[in-house]
Amino acid sequence: MPLIQPPMLTHGGTHPARAMRMMIRDLARGSQGVTEANDLKVRQLSTPGSAVRVGDGSSIIRGASWGQGAYTQYNVGDSIVPIAPTGASARSDLLLHRVEDPEYEGNRDPAADDIGYFHVVPNVGSTATAAPAGMTAIPLARIDIPPNTATITDAMIKDLRRIANPRRERRLYTAFPGSPQKLTYSDNRYHTWPPAARWTIPVPDWAVNLKAITTFAGLRMDTADVYASMQQVIGPIQGQDTVIDDDQGKNVRRTTVILADSLGVSAAMRGTNQILYVQTYMSKAETGNLTVDGATSLICDVEFNEGVI
Repeated sequence: MPLIQPPMLTHGGTHPARAMRMMIRDLARGSQGVTEANDLKVRQLSTPGSAVRVGDGSSIIRGASWGQGAYTQYNVGDSIVPIAPTGASARSDLLLHRVEDPEYEGNRDPAADDIGYFHVVPNVGSTATAAPAGMTAIPLARIDIPPNTATITDAMIKDLRRIANPRRERRLYTAFPGSPQKLTYSDNRYHTWPPAARWTIPVPDWAVNLKAITTFAGLRMDTADVYASMQQVIGPIQGQDTVIDDDQGKNVRRTTVILADSLGVSAAMRGTNQILYVQTYMSKAETGNLTVDGATSLICDVEFNEGVI
């Protein structure tokens, strides 16, 4: 296929619609899906009935044919999509955001007909998650309807949306204790330690999960064997324990400990500052001590990711 002429935004040129669609595809990096976390979410009606509503938002839909490019369309307010009742058997329907461009499929008239619309594919498999092959569309939800049912509720709606290009934000935080901070063998309880491992983290308003890695390089142990557990905490969420099980006796030694978690971000945390800190459990079973000091580096690596909500 020859180059499509002229290149986009050439002054005085006449550009085919496909050139604009290919630009949308390029800007979207070939991805498709909804634009942001809450876009085009499918819910029951305010008073549940024989339809569902698709909320505000926009999407990018990649053409099923090569060279077709990608379409973008937005929805303002709730769109009501009827769902047929079931008979004696259960049924699953797939709700899509579809584009039917007559240049490639169908015979709709762009001057008179809806080219982009919400489309129900009835009686799909109970695990279906993708639009039928060859159809220019993205899945929004699968509706799994019990037998003899005419009223659709949220419990029947399986969210299938994906964000076309989810946002990601990563930041590194460091700390270097200026003086020794020691935690002695103790009381079989957690303590907020070390004080240096404490950072204020701004949570993006679009984040749905985070990955946090805190590294202790040069963690000091002395006096006797050490048995301890460490965990990250951000806001109200506690991470998993990482165990320190050291059997090297009374000599002074240093080690590297890495704490790593993947955690969900609640709605209450989004758009706020949250404290991320470390808490440490010292077992009474062993009598060694832990210390961070001027020879210890603390590194906290936090990445937030966007997803549908």
